[in-house]
Amino acid sequence: MNFVEYPDREMMMIDLADKLASELNNCVMHHDWASFAVPGGTTPGPIFDSLCATTLDWSRVHVMLTDERWVPETSERSNARLVKERLLTDKASAAKFIPFYTGAAEPEDALEELAETLEPELPISILLLGMGVDMHTASLFPGADQLAAGLDDHAPPILAMRAAGAPEARVTLTAPVLKGAMSKHLVITGQDKRAAFEMARKKSPIEAPVAAILPGTTVHWAE
Repeated sequence: MNFVEYPDREMMMIDLADKLASELNNCVMHHDWASFAVPGGTTPGPIFDSLCATTLDWSRVHVMLTDERWVPETSERSNARLVKERLLTDKASAAKFIPFYTGAAEPEDALEELAETLEPELPISILLLGMGVDMHTASLFPGADQLAAGLDDHAPPILAMRAAGAPEARVTLTAPVLKGAMSKHLVITGQDKRAAFEMARKKSPIEAPVAAILPGTTVHWAE
């Protein structure tokens, strides 16, 4: 694991956007396409705002989410909506988006279809993750109904997940998929998340799911 501390959030967001752009560009120069998995939530928004204006062959970048709430894109709770508004715009509008929400009544009804869609995209080329103060990442929440299954080395690529702190059912990439990404970045902000991160380093993944992905990950932090 590599920990990078920045003097302020603005510099971190710009520097990380530049780093991701460089990695994406390098990937599409050497491969047919790059698979790029990103989180929802508020933290990555400024990264997306910078990244979307970067010049690279976005038509060969396949963007997916690390997890998604089981709601349509018309919902303000939709991660796909956020990504389309903040990342898949400007030059990045040429990227291919791989949505997870299918409109099925329950996420379990779509898992087989989603796994087939994901198979050619793996391993993920570049992964960007966030973390909550409860030490969850993606939708791998402490105490979630399928957490143990999602952390298992033989887990399917995507699982449905329900947790007390998550109002909607969700789908999430599982730990082996996240850990298997070619390049992994975790972005966190503020003292609360810094403290949670330090705590997670000492805990097991079942207690602190983010701990599962820390080996080999570059962690970016700013106050």
